[in-house]
Amino acid sequence: MSFELPAGHALLVVGPSGSGKSTLALAIGGLIPRDIPAAVGGHLALDDREIRSLAPAAVAARIGMVWQDPDSQLVMERVEDDVAFGLENRAWPRPAMSSRIPGLLDEVGLDGLERQRSRRLSGGQQQRLALAGALAPRPGVLVLDEPTANLDPAGALAFMERLASLRAERSTTIVLIEHLVEAAWPMADRVLALDGEGRPIDFGTPQEVERRSAARLRDAGIWLPAAVERRIRDGAMAAPARPSRPEPAAEASPIITATDLRFGFDRREPVIRDLHVRIDAGERVALVGPNGSGKTTLARLLVGLLRPDLGTVRLLGDDPARLAPAELARRAAYIFQDPERQFLAQTVEEEVLLGLRFAQRPAARILMGRMGLPLDRFGRRSPYRLSGGEQRRLSLATALVREPAVLVLDEPTFGQDRFGYEGLLEILDERLAAGATLIAATHDQRFVADATTRSIELDGGWIVSDERSL
Repeated sequence: MSFELPAGHALLVVGPSGSGKSTLALAIGGLIPRDIPAAVGGHLALDDREIRSLAPAAVAARIGMVWQDPDSQLVMERVEDDVAFGLENRAWPRPAMSSRIPGLLDEVGLDGLERQRSRRLSGGQQQRLALAGALAPRPGVLVLDEPTANLDPAGALAFMERLASLRAERSTTIVLIEHLVEAAWPMADRVLALDGEGRPIDFGTPQEVERRSAARLRDAGIWLPAAVERRIRDGAMAAPARPSRPEPAAEASPIITATDLRFGFDRREPVIRDLHVRIDAGERVALVGPNGSGKTTLARLLVGLLRPDLGTVRLLGDDPARLAPAELARRAAYIFQDPERQFLAQTVEEEVLLGLRFAQRPAARILMGRMGLPLDRFGRRSPYRLSGGEQRRLSLATALVREPAVLVLDEPTFGQDRFGYEGLLEILDERLAAGATLIAATHDQRFVADATTRSIELDGGWIVSDERSL
């Protein structure tokens, strides 16, 4: 690929999962090939100086990065110390740091959390903290790899508004990798679209890319703004409607119940407050709400990964926290927000086949093909070298192949291109039609509408609404 980006302009990079978007970000940030070995050809320059020739401190002084996994770039115990870390390394005076940090935390929606432990934040809050750390030293270049993936809708909108203001000031050059393009598309000065092999489909202004290549982008599995999608549909055959979803029987029995449920990592500050929940067999439930509302914590309590401070949880009649691991795994599968946290093997094939009986292995191979990760192509790769979207699909496959009674998914559409998303919906429809129960903690309103029939909204650890779709 070849492109130039003027100072102060915004570049939006789009492409299907595995197209090399994150690799490009790591190269711009100087980590490839200095810290991550790679064969690199051509030239990649910052202000006419080859990035590979710059010392790490020189790159860090100019470029701020927010990675796909915010947890991997948090280094200090407490929130305010993490924002200060980069400033301390740049020898900012203490008074300057003290005046900079509160405003930044307020700007990213973390005001009041200065003394909180960084690792106790929700995934979305950690993403906000990583952004604050990157913005703190006022970098000349800001590289963002799917920064809204774990943010609630209000947080994602506020984040995009902040980027738009930076772009309007022309004070920071922005490289933004994003699947959720509705707000990013009009903000971009240039769009770089990549195909599944990492080759450029098009490069130009959003209007030029739209005019020349909108259909090619869609056919490559790239998400497009709704208005562009409508124009494509108007000129082509409409996509077939997805099959209607069967509703659970009126006399369905409860598969999970929670009574007087209360939990806090610090008992003086409960995350879940006196909740009552009943989920029947075959239901499709979305846990929704703002970052830090307790969605992930509730999901983990419901399948025994956390033990409540007060109250009871029953999974098929038993306390899941007291079940033997093998028995719990037969009843429920939990997919973490960060897929790397659950990988156990050194290759993709070993990971998906781990613990399966010989008779189950052919089905696993078929499933991996349907998930866009055929083992003849991906089997010998390391799970840790997959793209974020590919890691998410691998983690989903390891759960789906075992056909548990309950599937609990934390942000299941994170990093997914159109093909990955539609493939996931198709497979979930089959599993759920066969009687499985779905619980998904998600900010993706498209997924809520397409895959679930009940939304439980949390805020501050309370259930504020519980609604079934018609």
